[in-house]
Amino acid sequence: MDIKEIQSLIKFVAKSGASEVKLETDDIKITIRTGSLSTNSEPTYVHTMPMAQPAMPAAAPAPVETQVAAGATEAEKQQAEDDKYITIKSPIIGTFYRKPSPDKPVFVEVGQSISTGDVLCVIEAMKLFNDIESEVSGTIVKILVDDSSPVEFDQPLFLVDPS
Repeated sequence: MDIKEIQSLIKFVAKSGASEVKLETDDIKITIRTGSLSTNSEPTYVHTMPMAQPAMPAAAPAPVETQVAAGATEAEKQQAEDDKYITIKSPIIGTFYRKPSPDKPVFVEVGQSISTGDVLCVIEAMKLFNDIESEVSGTIVKILVDDSSPVEFDQPLFLVDPS
């Protein structure tokens, strides 16, 4: 279980109104308690059970297999292409902004050259606006987040070509 799954579980428990949830798997035990714990409430127990994989059909049409293989090849090509770029990730949780204020121009555009220390965006966290500076020099290849979108810790924000 990774941190994103744990965060989504916490959000789910908070929205559900349950006062306590315990999750036990083979390698991890988690107990989540909300502030609304009453004296006569029972905790909710969640146990994960191994699930059987659905059986594959005996014969699949050949054209479908060809299309799936072509789609996988495209995904692999895209992944290989993205691997040559440096990913700039969010150092904090907050709201991503491409501009310093609504009436100002964006910090960076796709195709723009950047240097170490250039401000790429602003992330608002707890009413504080944090400038996110580049740690690499290169060219912006792709902006992975929309303006005014919430971002998570370590979420990819930009792809930079270092050459």
